[in-house]
Amino acid sequence: MIDIDVHKDWGSFTLDVKLHHESGILGLLGASGCGKSKTLQCIAGIEKPDAGKVVVGARTLFDSGRHINVPVPQRRVGYLFQHYALFPNMTVEDNIRCGVRSASSKADARRQVRSMMERLNLTGLEKQKPAELSGGQQQRVALARILVNEPDILLLDEPFSALDSYLKEKVMTELKDLLRQFPKDVVLVTHSRDEAYQLCQSIAVLDDGRVSACAPTKELFADPQSRVAAVLTGCKNIVAARKAGPTAVFIPSWQITLQTGRPVGDDLCAIGIRGHAFCGGDGENARPIVVTEEIEQPFEWIVKFRYAHQEGGTPDIWWRFAKPDRPAVLPDCLTVDGQAILLLYR
Repeated sequence: MIDIDVHKDWGSFTLDVKLHHESGILGLLGASGCGKSKTLQCIAGIEKPDAGKVVVGARTLFDSGRHINVPVPQRRVGYLFQHYALFPNMTVEDNIRCGVRSASSKADARRQVRSMMERLNLTGLEKQKPAELSGGQQQRVALARILVNEPDILLLDEPFSALDSYLKEKVMTELKDLLRQFPKDVVLVTHSRDEAYQLCQSIAVLDDGRVSACAPTKELFADPQSRVAAVLTGCKNIVAARKAGPTAVFIPSWQITLQTGRPVGDDLCAIGIRGHAFCGGDGENARPIVVTEEIEQPFEWIVKFRYAHQEGGTPDIWWRFAKPDRPAVLPDCLTVDGQAILLLYR
């Protein structure tokens, strides 16, 4: 369990984060500079909040009201930095041994290191130095150094940022398998919706130092609730809208009204439609369109279009579909299932 309620003012930036997470991997998703890494640093004790509390499991690590501020070495927090922070002049074995904190003897320390190397598939690399390892191997060494100390929580700060794109998928799969074996809480910082979706049970979206949305991962992608969350989960078509009936929305810049098939709140400010949600055919949301651009990608097509009466100067709308699904002739009318319309309230 993680319970965070921290406030920290740096003058040019203010962090005001409230989060409660029961178990599993929590993702902090947001653009650069939104406060993701600062939140991790408050959990680890690297930054001291001006006010609030940080609770991990049954342990209170920080509580301004009770004057509790557990020193960093005593917090039992494992922190994986973006570039792993391995000692370049040390071997793999020595790097991992630096993480051992509770060994009764040198022999016990060696046993712990060997056990962790076997667990993370590092056997045979004992005498290698970081520069001789692949990016994935470096990450596993850094994790081994952290996990050998049996932390109560694992903090991962952009764990794939140092990897080339072709290695990322492989290392992500390896990390996912490893985290299944870690029985305690994990907080993962990322700006990638794909990383968050694949690895995290829940996601908190941060925007300008505050939590914009927080929900189980699949629920957040299905119903992001806020514009920021919709953008970060990959929605390309986000536009101002207002309620036009119990289940209807009016989009002024598109000059159309769409049925959503569910209640619309009075405080609606925008809607979002993912590119894959459009399709040709009839239906209550079918409207005439004009195609403006076709973009071929390796595995799919992007078709940009405008509604027949769409206001000038407004962005084109994105329609995406897999290459095998391309019709012989592009339709002059598109529809969208009302349930696929994202209702955004902030």
